Amino acid sequence: MDVCESCGGTLTSDANFCSRCGAPVGRVVTEEFSVSSKELIGKIEEILQQGSVRRILVKDEKGRTLLEIPAWVGVVGALLAPWLAALGVIAALASRCTITVIRQA
Repeated sequence: MDVCESCGGTLTSDANFCSRCGAPVGRVVTEEFSVSSKELIGKIEEILQQGSVRRILVKDEKGRTLLEIPAWVGVVGALLAPWLAALGVIAALASRCTITVIRQA
């Protein structure tokens, strides 16, 4: 049996979506970028404009997740402003950040 990468729920072999959390099922590609705090907001905006993003994780130098941005935020532009404000605070606290981008392949 397959397991959902988002919630850990059990998937049927022919599932396109997780019956537990609704996440799309399929192959995903993960990319990581290491950026300075000054480049953080610009890089996130660039990633969201590229599309096919399922989730973005921002981690500090110690690997702790500081912010998780779901895919729908990039689609609904008006909802992006609070996330960018949170990124500004993170940029002020951390000198270097790792951005993990999870894309639908």
